[in-house]
Amino acid sequence: MTDASSPGQNSEAARRVFVRAPARVNLIGEHTDYNMGFCLPVALQHEIVASGSRRDDDRVTVYAQNFDETVSFAAGAIRYDAEHRWANYVKGVVYFLAERGLPLTGMNIHISGDIPAGAGLSSSAALEVATALLFEHICGFTLAPVETAKLCQRAENEFVGMRCGLMDQFACCLGRKGHALFLDCRSEEYEYVPLDDRIKIVVCNTGIGRELAGSRYNTRRSECEEAVRILKKVVPGIQSIRDIDYSDFKELEDLLPPTLGKRCEHVISENLRVVESADALREADYERLGKLLIDSHRSLRDKFEVSCRELDVMVEAALSVEGVLGAKMTGAGFGGCTVNLVDERVLGEFERTVIREYLGATGIRPEVHICESADGAGIKNG
Repeated sequence: MTDASSPGQNSEAARRVFVRAPARVNLIGEHTDYNMGFCLPVALQHEIVASGSRRDDDRVTVYAQNFDETVSFAAGAIRYDAEHRWANYVKGVVYFLAERGLPLTGMNIHISGDIPAGAGLSSSAALEVATALLFEHICGFTLAPVETAKLCQRAENEFVGMRCGLMDQFACCLGRKGHALFLDCRSEEYEYVPLDDRIKIVVCNTGIGRELAGSRYNTRRSECEEAVRILKKVVPGIQSIRDIDYSDFKELEDLLPPTLGKRCEHVISENLRVVESADALREADYERLGKLLIDSHRSLRDKFEVSCRELDVMVEAALSVEGVLGAKMTGAGFGGCTVNLVDERVLGEFERTVIREYLGATGIRPEVHICESADGAGIKNG
């Protein structure tokens, strides 16, 4: 698509704005964000890049380079698009920007990126945040990063239909290079915790994707909400699973159906692991952190039941390599990626072993990404 020749483009065609929004990987704290708990994500160098220029009408025309598809819609008449589902992440953001009464104009938008879709690295959040930033810079209004994150989360919850928590959009907006982000999803307080360059974060893509809005993710959230509803009858003050101590839960566990009990036990223990993991990072105790990641994967597999054979095979292959401190699934589950803490001295052996073992067990050649931390979303330079 050549933006300058698009209908409705005015004389400002040369005044293009470029923005970037990063992927994120969650070290630990899966399915805790919508339970008002803790998580520990890292923004990554993989990113969505979006450029845009103002039009003289109210149409928003979006070209997605990775799909080679164009979608066009009027900013005042936005409808869900069942054919081009990627476009709903853009449409949802524009819808809620308009609902706030912000001064929007039509726009020509070009989107590209290197975040694998459906891999659990939050390509959707990056697309949402990049869209919001484009409109902010081109239309001349300002949103604080936390406001942007919340608006984009709302777009995903209410327009797309994916009932995610705040972590993905928060990490995309507020990540910092060289640091993990320790986030309290209830208070929205956060802390930057330094990372050690000698320990590498490696993301391995199983090649098993999932359509989150139609997956068991929303079912898991509903199960957590049902557990809280039951427990409120005997503990009236609780608002989320986060409010239940582990010792209290063991006394209340028999009040819950076995499945809901397992869901609660994962969330409660995972919150404890996140807090301990942040402490381990502060102390540069990567062996301790690695063990917590392994425990997290076992809980996600056995208690929250969001792993799958491919994720488990990938984790076991990683842990067979000496110098790998920890490995676990990351993201919503049901496919996607694992996150691994790897001593930089064994990166080559790690990659060879994971590819060989996973390919042999599944017939799928995995992608292995040695990741670098990155800053949160902003203007793209260069």
